[in-house]
Amino acid sequence: MSEYYNKNASIYFNDTVNADVSELYGPFLEQIPYNAHILDAGCGSGRDTLYFLKKGYIVTSIDASDEIAKLAEEYTKHPVTVVRFQDIIWENEFDAIWACATLLHVPSTEIRTVFRKFSLALKTGGIIDGSFKYGSGERIKSDGRQFLDMNEVDLSNIINDIDSLRIEKTWTTGDVRPGRENEKWLNFIIRKK
Repeated sequence: MSEYYNKNASIYFNDTVNADVSELYGPFLEQIPYNAHILDAGCGSGRDTLYFLKKGYIVTSIDASDEIAKLAEEYTKHPVTVVRFQDIIWENEFDAIWACATLLHVPSTEIRTVFRKFSLALKTGGIIDGSFKYGSGERIKSDGRQFLDMNEVDLSNIINDIDSLRIEKTWTTGDVRPGRENEKWLNFIIRKK
């Protein structure tokens, strides 16, 4: 997947850097303390990293694409570590994980592993705020990208297998990018017990 984003980094950056996801920040930030340490998991353009930094949060930014990471570092003036979710090794490090529109590229066979890695990386009581395209199952787009779509039942089935996590809230929103208003997203807040 990172190969696609390495080849199309500028296009992806320009398509997402100004996307207005401000309606998603409120439900996330009201769950965490001021000065919390946030893992921006799959930071992409760096749009959300920059927002959280300006609000006074401590942010660790990661992305699987070398080229996207370079663009995000230029944009935010903040370091971005190149690592896949499956390979993170933090333990008890973060108050919150922001995974906006990023987990959808994790294969279904690895999604439980990623949620377990996220749980280990969180402090007790910490949250994961993320989103999937609304639907069910895996699909491959014509450009070769693989997507894992989720609905509420699919997400519950995954999280119920992980004793340390519980779903606190799910809701749906439309895509904020022009011309994609009819595409729906499943948003969630999951808490580490």
